[in-house]
Parts: sequence; C-alpha cells; structure tokens
Amino acid sequence: MSDQATSAADISLAADFETPSREAWEKEVLKVLNRKRPEGKELGIDQAYQRLTSTTVDGLTIKPLYTKDDGVEELGYPGVAPFVRGTTVRSGSMDAWQVAQLHEDPDVAETKRALMNDLERGNTAVFLRADVDAIAPADIAAVLTDVLLDLAPVLLTSTTQQIEAARALAAVFAAQHHAGAVEGNFGVDPIGAAAQAGTPADLAVLAEAVELAKPFEKVRPIVVDATIYHNAGAGDVHELAYAIAVGVEYVRALTGAGMSVDEAFDSILFRVSATTDQFATISRLRALRGLWSRIGEVLGVTESRRGAIQHAVTSLREISRDDAYVNMLRGTISCFAASAGGAEIQTVLPFDAASGLPNELARRVSRNTQIVLAEESNVGRVNDPAGGSWFVESLTAQLSEKAWAVFQELDGEGFAAKLADGTIAAQLQELNEARATLLATRKLPLTGVSMFPNYTEDKLDRRPRPAAPALSGLGVVRDSAVFEALRDRSDAARAAGGSPKVLLACLGARRDFGGREGFTSNLFQVGGIETVLAEGATPEDFAAKLKEAGTTVAVLCSSAKVYAAQGIAVAEALRAAGAEQVLLAGQIKELGEGGDAAVDGNVFDGMNVVELLTNTLNKLGA
Repeated sequence: MSDQATSAADISLAADFETPSREAWEKEVLKVLNRKRPEGKELGIDQAYQRLTSTTVDGLTIKPLYTKDDGVEELGYPGVAPFVRGTTVRSGSMDAWQVAQLHEDPDVAETKRALMNDLERGNTAVFLRADVDAIAPADIAAVLTDVLLDLAPVLLTSTTQQIEAARALAAVFAAQHHAGAVEGNFGVDPIGAAAQAGTPADLAVLAEAVELAKPFEKVRPIVVDATIYHNAGAGDVHELAYAIAVGVEYVRALTGAGMSVDEAFDSILFRVSATTDQFATISRLRALRGLWSRIGEVLGVTESRRGAIQHAVTSLREISRDDAYVNMLRGTISCFAASAGGAEIQTVLPFDAASGLPNELARRVSRNTQIVLAEESNVGRVNDPAGGSWFVESLTAQLSEKAWAVFQELDGEGFAAKLADGTIAAQLQELNEARATLLATRKLPLTGVSMFPNYTEDKLDRRPRPAAPALSGLGVVRDSAVFEALRDRSDAARAAGGSPKVLLACLGARRDFGGREGFTSNLFQVGGIETVLAEGATPEDFAAKLKEAGTTVAVLCSSAKVYAAQGIAVAEALRAAGAEQVLLAGQIKELGEGGDAAVDGNVFDGMNVVELLTNTLNKLGA
C-alpha cells in the first residue's frame, strides 16, 4: 500500500456538505407545495405537515419527516432480550435463514421430484401442506423418502388434517433414528384451523402434539399461523395483535396441562406474512419479538428462551392472477423485508400461485429470489440493518403500542372466544372495507392490475388445484380479485362475440389530449375494456367514429382550453349519434356554462374505479 493510501475510517462522505437543518427542509417543502397557490392562500408549515402525513388502513401514522426524537435511546443488540433486533446473531449469508419453499401437490411423485430439486439447488428446509386438497398425511413418508432429515428441517401446515399430519411426520422422524438431530414444526394450530373452518377451537390437540414432539428436542409442535388472519384482511396491527393473543392462549393451555412456561415457549413457532410494504414488514417482525419477549418476562420465562422464532411467508393476499410476472417483484420486496426484519425461516410463494399449481419456472424463481438476496446481495450478512433508523424504530414502537391495545381487548375472554362470538370477523370486515376503498380509488395501486394493465395478455396456463373442502370460516381475500372479476366479465363478453369498447373523443392536437387520453385508456383497460381513439375536426367526425366503433359510451379527452371551445358541441353530437353515456376526462367546469347538462360525469385521478368500470360494463351489456 502506498504512503498516500487512505483507510475507510479516514473518509467522510459528507465532508463537503453542510449539515441540513429542519428549517431548511421546511422551507423547501413550502416552496413546492405553494408553487401554484394564489397569493394570500399559501399553506403554513403546520398545514404542510398535515397534508404530507398519511394513515394506513389500520391506523398507523406515517410522517413526512423523522428525526432523532423519533428513535430510541438504547438500541440493544441482536441475539439477546428483548430480541427486537433478532433472536440470533447472523455470521454469514449461508446460515442467515432457512429457505423453505412450499410443496402442496397431491401427486406424490411430482412433489418428491420438485422437493429434491429444490433441496439440490439451494433450499435448506422442507415446507409441506397436508390437506384434503394437498398432500395426504399418509403420503408424507413417501414424499420425504430421499430427504436427509438430519440436515433439512421439515415444517408442516394444514387446515383440515393437522394432527394426522403431525402423527405421520413424527413416525417418519422416529423411523429415521435421528431423534436428536431432526428439526422442524408439526404445524398444529387448532385456533387457526377453527378460524378457517368456522367451528369452535379444540385445544385438546395441543397436548397430543407436544407428546408427539417429546422424542425430538429440536421440533416445535405448535405454530401460531398469523398468515391466516393477514390473508383474511388483517393489517399489520391486527396481524401482530392476533399472533400474540393466540400465542398467549396456547401458553396458558400448555402450562395448564403441566408444562413449564419455558417448555411452552419452546413449543411455539410463529408464521407471519411478508408484504410489499417493506418497512411495515420489517417493523412488524421486530415488534413481534419485542412483545413476545415482554410476555415472557411477565410469565417468568427464562430470558434466553423468550425469543419469537418466525417463519415469514410472502403474502398470498397480494399475489395477482393477472400480469402474474409482477409477482416476482412483489416476492423480492417481501423477501428482502422479511430478511431485514430478522425472519429465521422464509417461504416465497411462486408468481403463479393464484393461477394453479406452480410450474418449474415459478418454483425456480421463488427459490432463487431468496438465494440471490442472501448470497449475492449479501442481505443475509447483516444483523438488523434497519435498526437505528428513526422511521423504523418509530414504526416498530407504534406497531407495538397499537397491537398491545388490541391484544388487551381480546385477552380477557381469550382469542378463541372472540373468534367464536364474531368479534374477529367483524374487525376483519371493517379492515377489508377500508382497504377496498383504497383499492377502488387506486390510493393503494396494484401494478399490472389497477395500474398499467395489459388487458390483452394471455392468462397463465397451469394445472388446476384439487377442489378444496367448503369451509365457513375465514378465507383469503386477495387484493386484486375485484379487478380480476371485471376483466373476466370483459373476457366473457369477447368470447361470446362482443367486445366492450369505449370511444375516446380526442379533441384538438396530441399536445392537448395526450395526457388525458393516456390516463383514460389505462383507466378503462383495468376492466378489460377496449379503448378506441378517435380524432376529428368537427363534431360530426366524432359522431361518425362512435357509430363506426359500435359503442354507446364515449369520453371527451383534451385540455381546458379546447374543452371550452369545442367540448359541448362534440358531446351533443355524440349523444345524437347514439351515445348513452358521455363522460369527460378532467373537471366538468372546464366545459364552461352548460357543461353539467352536456355530460353525464367525469373521470379523474382518485375516483372509484371499480364503480366506474362496473357501471360501464353494465351499460355495454357485458
């Protein structure tokens, strides 16, 4: 090394920049927000903060600026109580977390092949779904024939056959003679099963699950599956609250059956969702560990055994059927968030999960998403990378406080009782209604579905899943389902010989109508409705184009200046030519006097897209 070489410690990347002040930031914010406001009506800084502050579906406040006052005085360390920063200390990418892709194909030979393919190419654990419509418990032994069980942990999930699957896996473990080495989880979650079935929870199965696990000291028999509630509509606060509420109920049942609190804590694994809201996911995983550690402290659990082990699964609720390849991006963001949040086990659902049983490409992409992040991006080498961020620390604290308040409301009678009396369903319905409004107005946009759709794309062709048993409890409420139903209506109309169309009457030159034409095309194509662009010099030109297109719905697209000059005349010509509905892209007042009578409404950013598209398809007879 030369004498002039500089060490990293000597370099200050901010050396040539002034330290920014809050006042300077506020000045720039006001400059932007007041740029087009008339003199005397400028916003003050308090109004600016209010305008830039948002609230999530379950009441989390997101501020525009975070400072040191929003952080924590003492960060603590990974691997020690209260475990907010992680239950372990990561020493390298290879052992950062267990890669456990889901297998659920009832075809034993195919599942066995896919499972071994995953293990040979990067998976480090096995995740099986055993159900009537998935792998039969009796087939678990055959599926695992070639798996080295002392090297690959096995985790189970089931809705309808939990204890049967647990017995089958315990028998496999016993036959392999690796009692001290096998790891995994039996997937017994009676409250979760009851939540989905709509039946009372039978906690008696917990005792049998614990008994089955006794010979295997590294196997956790019980899971608190919070993804059930997330996929049914829970936001971050309620998913977190429900997880700890169910966990506490299981601890009480286990200690009531004679176990120590330490043994009860050691018996439980948490399965949580990982979503595309990366900071909320990171903070929720951190908050769960902190809350569970606090519960352990109150119950007298040995400090080193208070850590909440988490299996993060990418959100099924967020996976779309249409433009399915966007799910690769959703899976990547979710995987990164789960990693940064400290999940010990991860599952990335295949991008075609909403279309049927995944194919080889989808399995490979979902598996490699984890491997690339851990080993090539080196995400797995960092312990709690978000720790100390004022935003993340604030969000972690806020989640903890709000979830604790919800937990306290449920804990008196117990979560199972609140599930049985409809309290949980009512809370989820309220959250789903709030989220539905955000989705319909595209304040919660879905790329490729409610924004930038490719409505002419071919749908994925996948083997259909076996028919699942009809259950009367909580189900999956996918965010994209309402838009997919609209696309299905349009596709059905096309298959029957029709084609839902809307005429876009583009007035003036492209510089006048281009922006609004692009917005409006995107808007109607969300519902699979074809948009026919029409340009003309006279109102009669547009009337002829309407008849040629064979539609009864038209939208005027142009600038305020052109609207004022031509808008009403064109609207009247369209109506005379047979248009049953004439809308305007923008504000109706731009038409000038008489505009309200000339058009039936307008399209604009922030409107209820689902309502517009439903009404349009109704008018077009789709």
